[in-house]
Amino acid sequence: MSDEELVITDNEFLRQFETRINDELAVIEYSQQERKIFLTKLRMPENTEDRQEDFIKAVLAEIKERNTRVVPTSPEIAGFIRKNRRKYKDLLPVGINI
Repeated sequence: MSDEELVITDNEFLRQFETRINDELAVIEYSQQERKIFLTKLRMPENTEDRQEDFIKAVLAEIKERNTRVVPTSPEIAGFIRKNRRKYKDLLPVGINI
């Protein structure tokens, strides 16, 4: 795993968070309603799966800064939050269990 910090960009036009890994684009698509952001799809370039958790962590940190709640509908992101429940439970809306 690389220690290189990921730079996250919010492409509001395409409604996706983006980062470059090995000069390839990794994407988390989203939709937003009121104070909730639904993370709907994760796309990682081939051979960058080792950075997937780093990308998810960086996007969740960005969302936390915005004081917004997260509804992960992507199986990979839901699984990550489930695995790290204690750290990210405050990002989930009331009544949402993963």
